[in-house]
Amino acid sequence: MTTNRIVESDQMSQESGSDEEQPWIQEYCMMFGHEYFVEVSNEFIEDDFNLTGLSSIVPFYREALDMILDYQPDYQIKSESLPIIHHSAELLYGLIHARYILTKPGLQAMAGKYEKAVFGTCLRVHCEGMYLLPIGRYDQVGIETVRLYCPSCNDIYLPSSSKYLHIDGAFFGTSFAILFVNMFNEIQRRVNLIPKQIFDLKLFGFKINKIAPSGPRMKWLRQYPTNSAEEEELQRCKFEIPTLETESETDVKMGSD
Repeated sequence: MTTNRIVESDQMSQESGSDEEQPWIQEYCMMFGHEYFVEVSNEFIEDDFNLTGLSSIVPFYREALDMILDYQPDYQIKSESLPIIHHSAELLYGLIHARYILTKPGLQAMAGKYEKAVFGTCLRVHCEGMYLLPIGRYDQVGIETVRLYCPSCNDIYLPSSSKYLHIDGAFFGTSFAILFVNMFNEIQRRVNLIPKQIFDLKLFGFKINKIAPSGPRMKWLRQYPTNSAEEEELQRCKFEIPTLETESETDVKMGSD
C-alpha cells in the first residue's frame, strides 16, 4: 500500500510539474475568454521580419518577447515590473496574432475554429445560422473591442458573451475576414444558397412605406444585383472608387451615344 501511494504521489508531482512547464502561448490561448485566439508558431515569432514595427508600439518589447517564447532573461527582472511586462506580452502577442492569421497556416488554424462554430452564428433569421468571423474595425490598439462579421448579411455584431468584450479588435485586424472568405470558396457557395430575403414590417397585412420612420432603414445595404448589368457594376465598384474624371468620361460617352 505504501509503495502504491509513493508511486501515485510521484505521478501527481510529475503532472503538476508538467503543468508548470506549459508554454506561455498555449497557456494564454487556453485562458478563459481567449477561445478566439490560435497558437502562433515559434518559427513565425522568431522571424524578425514578421515583427517589423512592433518594438515601437509595445513597451518592454524585448522582455515581453522573451516571455512569449519562454526564454530566460539575461538579467533578473524586478518583481514590480512583472505585471507591466505580462501586459506588454499580451499586447505583443495580440499584434503578432493579427499578422499570423493572414498567412496560410494562420488561416487554416482559424478554419478549424470556424468549422466548430467557435465564433458563434449569426442571430439574423434570414442568415440561417451562418457562422461568424472575428474582425476588428481598426488596426490600432485601444480603439475598439473585437466584433463578429457575418459573410451572409455583411454586417458586424457584438459577441454574445461579455467574456470576449475585453479582446482588442486590432488582435484580428480589418483584413482577416475578407481574406478568409476568399480563401475558402465553400463559404461563398453557402452564402449563395441562402435566399436573399429582407424582413418587412406590416400593419394589418400592408407593408410599411420605405420612407416612413418605422419603415426598413438602410435597406440599400442589403440589396443584391437583379441583372447582369448590376452584377457587373457591383464587381467593378469592389475594386475601384469612382472619381470625378471617370464620372465626366462616362457622361461624355453617354452624351455621344
